Amino acid sequence: MNPFSSGTRLRDMIRAIRACKTAAEERAVVRKECAAIRAAINENDQDYRHRNLAKLMFIHMLGYPTHFGQMECLKLIASPGFPEKRIGYLGLMLLLDERQEVLMLVTNSVKQDLNHTNQYIVGLALCALGNICSAEMARDLAPEVERLLQFRDPNIRKKAALCSIRIIKKVPDLAENFINPVAALLKEKHHGVLITGIQLCTDLCKVSPEALEYFRKKCTDGLVRTLRDLVNSPYAPEYDIAGITDPFLHIRLLKLLRVLGQGDADASDAMNDILAQVATKTESNKNAGNAILYECVETIMSIEDNGGLRVLAINILGRFLSNRDNNIRYVALNMLMRAITVDAQAVQRHRSTILECVKDSDASIRKRALELVYLLVNESNVKPLTKELVDYLEVSDQDWFSPEKIWYIDQMLKVLTEAGNFVKDEVWHALVVVISNASDLHGYTVRALFRALQTTAEQESLVRVAVWCIGEYGDLLVNNAGMLNVEDPITVTESDAVDVVESAIKRHASDLTTKSMALIALLKLSSRFPSCSGRIKDIVVQHKGSLVLELQQRSLEFNSIIEKHQNIRSALVERMPVLDEASFGGRRASSLPNTVSTSNGTAVKLPNGVAKPSAAPLVDLLDLSDDVPAPSSSGGDFLQDLLGVDLAPATQSGTSQAPKAGTDVLLDLLSIGSNPAQDNSVSTPDILSSAQDHKPAIASLDVLAAPSLTQASSSTASNMMDLLDGFTPAPPKPANNGPAYPSIVAFESSSLRLTFNFSKQPGNPQTTTISGTFTNLSSNVFTDFVFQAAVPKFLQLHLDPASGNSLPASGNGTITQSLKVTNSQHGKKPLVMRLRIAYKVDGKDVLEEGQINNFPRDL
Repeated sequence: MNPFSSGTRLRDMIRAIRACKTAAEERAVVRKECAAIRAAINENDQDYRHRNLAKLMFIHMLGYPTHFGQMECLKLIASPGFPEKRIGYLGLMLLLDERQEVLMLVTNSVKQDLNHTNQYIVGLALCALGNICSAEMARDLAPEVERLLQFRDPNIRKKAALCSIRIIKKVPDLAENFINPVAALLKEKHHGVLITGIQLCTDLCKVSPEALEYFRKKCTDGLVRTLRDLVNSPYAPEYDIAGITDPFLHIRLLKLLRVLGQGDADASDAMNDILAQVATKTESNKNAGNAILYECVETIMSIEDNGGLRVLAINILGRFLSNRDNNIRYVALNMLMRAITVDAQAVQRHRSTILECVKDSDASIRKRALELVYLLVNESNVKPLTKELVDYLEVSDQDWFSPEKIWYIDQMLKVLTEAGNFVKDEVWHALVVVISNASDLHGYTVRALFRALQTTAEQESLVRVAVWCIGEYGDLLVNNAGMLNVEDPITVTESDAVDVVESAIKRHASDLTTKSMALIALLKLSSRFPSCSGRIKDIVVQHKGSLVLELQQRSLEFNSIIEKHQNIRSALVERMPVLDEASFGGRRASSLPNTVSTSNGTAVKLPNGVAKPSAAPLVDLLDLSDDVPAPSSSGGDFLQDLLGVDLAPATQSGTSQAPKAGTDVLLDLLSIGSNPAQDNSVSTPDILSSAQDHKPAIASLDVLAAPSLTQASSSTASNMMDLLDGFTPAPPKPANNGPAYPSIVAFESSSLRLTFNFSKQPGNPQTTTISGTFTNLSSNVFTDFVFQAAVPKFLQLHLDPASGNSLPASGNGTITQSLKVTNSQHGKKPLVMRLRIAYKVDGKDVLEEGQINNFPRDL
């Protein structure tokens, strides 16, 4: 027999494939076998159809395309015999999925098999339906599945319950049809049917509030009785696992009771006794018992308040922490992090055991334990717990409660010295705020940072704080001012201080933020150390030709200030005003990215992908973000306080407009969060802006270019050239977007509208740029929004990322996405496109498809 004929047995083909030495040989064998199968399909070979499909399934599992055999599945399903149907349904589940249109052709065959007299054929149809059922099939076949929930054979009832789970997930509107049949399944004695019925009941409660209320009132007591009987049942060899009767059923029952008890005091009261019994009677020396105890703890923590039960649950988690199994310790730490928001005092009793986990050899347990230690920190235990937080800072989000500022600064300097590359920006921002407020510790802090940099200069956050402090308090460093009894005097010259800042700029690992802060520090030191002004100017001017616009801009502006504006330099670079520690701490606590610790000790997790809009880092640092009320004084007064100069004539000038508030003035001065200059107004030099805020053009400040602050500016352009050494921005050129085309409504359904706008670049008629605008016509918010498109081969399509993935309801917002289509048959064939739009409504998947044929003919 030809080894590649359609009559080849499956085992022979597998041997031939396994005998291949290279991937090329394997591809050759598969290619020959597929050719023989295609020939048999074309000849309508019925004798070997089941064998060919079995071989196709093996080829499919190897990763080769087998779409040409999909219709063979349908033919075998339509066969009268059980062996053929078995292979056909297996191929259907393996070779097809719910998105393929050919699946619609099998609906009628499945319906006939669901009504078949042979229960094994009914079971095949239920298995297939439970694996690949689409929404359309679910609507058509739900009555048959609902009827089979009451079938005489328990195996069919079990499969029907599993199939029902998929149906209600695909079409939640059908949930109400299954409520009464499921209530009957909860009284089953057969464990297989009971466990599937419980799972179906759980899913019904999640998709249908009506089902949840029905089961709470009608079934809670029955489920409690079932669980009690299960806990007290004698040895049953068919269900026994490690001395526990059917732990899987235990866990399913506990999960369902958790859903029913959450938010309902009556249901919670009904299950309190049995939960206490499960928690106390279940043995914890076997893994099955630990699984039941964990689910019991999670149920206790989820249902309505019962202080005694929760203490019992937390004590069980404490025992888990002493278990030798790493997985059990890890899940216990996870659960304790959730429990601390409910009963922090009960968790505190296990603090010593939690600290032992900090020393665990497993990195995951160490990290989770440290995060839990962080949540346990309060004013009474901060000192004993700080060592653990400091030693393992790189794996935890840190926050601190400091009884004394000097102790806080010492601990934070140790943190930055040992793990400065791992701390978040909020940590060193907070340290800067504390240093700013500790006026009696300025000299001590700058000397401690200078010593730390002599030891290690590889920690980025340490370098930033040190550079900031040297720029602000460099004179205290050189003069040994503010010496404390606990420190030894050191000798630091003005040149030594400049050396430290210069090394931060030249350090290869320094990022843009660090280099920008170092340039600011040099500008300040040029005023504090007049003897080093020439050297500082040489360092600053080195970045005049930098390819990084931020550094180039700072270099140009600061060089001009040092060279031409010495009369205002000392006032401009005076020390920062004291930062408001209380408001900065409150705002930082409300904008932590993952875990937010509130004043009552609770920790709230923000959902993934949802971020609070925050100001630039330096705006946070300066305590000037929009969520803090603006000062009541006028803008001129605020700037006068900062610079120590009188701005009244300038602000009263007829050619300039007075700022509305002090915050706006200072933001203008710092070039933080300001809009580009408009008309004849000019913005300030980016003296203290954050490295993250890149400006589109170099700006100027007429008060810096003028000889006196009290003189109104007469010519903006000349001032700009004076400050920037002759560089002026070129005027923008008007864009030419080519001829205009009418917009079209490309797709519209009852809930969604897609509009296309078209443009072409001159000289390139084949390429069309399409701007798509999606509008939500329904009253529900669309999330996880994804747009896909397909075009024929004569077209080339490029999709840019969408502007977002959440579409507001009722047309209150849009999502835009750009497409670029190149038509190789321009003038001969029009554009045509198929589209698919997927999104979620209240957590349920929705898919819409369509074809666009109404493109303008001349595209």
